[in-house]
Amino acid sequence: MSDPIKHECGLAFIRLRKSFSHYLKEYGTVMWGLNKLYLLMEKQHNRGQDGAGIAAIKLNVEPGHPFMHRIRSAQPQAIGSLFQSIAEEVNELTKYNPEIVNHPGLMKGHVKFLGELLLGHLRYGTQGKNNAEFCHPFLKRNTITTRNLALAGNFNLVNTEELFNKLGIEPGPFQKQSDLAAMMEIVHKHLVDADEASPAKPDIKNVLKEVIPQFDGGFTVGGVTGDGVGFVFRDPHGIRPCYYYIDDDVIVAASERAAIRTTFNRRKRSKRADARQCADRS
Repeated sequence: MSDPIKHECGLAFIRLRKSFSHYLKEYGTVMWGLNKLYLLMEKQHNRGQDGAGIAAIKLNVEPGHPFMHRIRSAQPQAIGSLFQSIAEEVNELTKYNPEIVNHPGLMKGHVKFLGELLLGHLRYGTQGKNNAEFCHPFLKRNTITTRNLALAGNFNLVNTEELFNKLGIEPGPFQKQSDLAAMMEIVHKHLVDADEASPAKPDIKNVLKEVIPQFDGGFTVGGVTGDGVGFVFRDPHGIRPCYYYIDDDVIVAASERAAIRTTFNRRKRSKRADARQCADRS
């Protein structure tokens, strides 16, 4: 199968590999990861004409405290709207306590989207309405940390009805208009099954090996789980673009190579992403 050449949705995935104190020391701010996410999304803004969204996962959060956050916007300047909301939260926090920016633990505890895993999406709608409800990432929440899931991607599936039938789900009006809704149900079902079957954490690589063959279409998808597992996968034929970059500080994936190169000041070309190489626990 092939798709016509046109603008498509965009993916921005960041996994920080060091503590926030490291980024404060090396780069002068605990907001380094969020700043890079903004650049990575803004440099792909042509892919987000219909909206944008962000999900963040915080690691090692005390039980009972929120560890997964999401914000979405379908405004004309969606990326700016998202990061303006984050900036307002930070400004409110620092208004009466400016020294808090030098305390990574306090900043992490008070800024919702200051997480170690960041998943950004830019929506170029091919189905569904142009409102925030259809913007990725989609979430599945659960009281068990490992069963929380956020997904976002650039794709079209041609077998969504078959996927819902496998699960015995009668899709509602919203689900019928979203390929991601079907994909989310399949991935989450296998994630929960793997968690129930193993006394240890579910192995996301095995989960992806089970679910990817069930999807018929072209896709690049990024995801994060509540316990801090990040992954990116794409269709076996490489229909939808995806590139990645890894160094000591960060793991990155995006829909456009140039966005990674300019955001992280890399002169050399980033490697083309391969589904077998993109699942990561580091």
